[in-house]
Amino acid sequence: MSAVSVERYLNHPTFGLLYRVCPGPDGQEIFATLYAQRMFFRVLIEGRGASFEAMPLLDARHLAEQNLLRQRRQQAAELPLWQKLFDQTFI
Repeated sequence: MSAVSVERYLNHPTFGLLYRVCPGPDGQEIFATLYAQRMFFRVLIEGRGASFEAMPLLDARHLAEQNLLRQRRQQAAELPLWQKLFDQTFI
């Protein structure tokens, strides 16, 4: 059995490499800048393109906390991975 990974990266046209923080609502995902100042984006990937919408840190943190609660309720095997990513991003 292989290990599950929650890691996902995406290239932003202006801010460079982004990493996924958590899934978001309505098929969106929340990403953060990897190298630059901490900026967060709602990303919707459609077909061969992606739309980016900047969002405040507190909104991104709230969605990440909601993801952790959902993972705990479902007793998901990925919970420790999401928790580690949350801690690295927000703590």
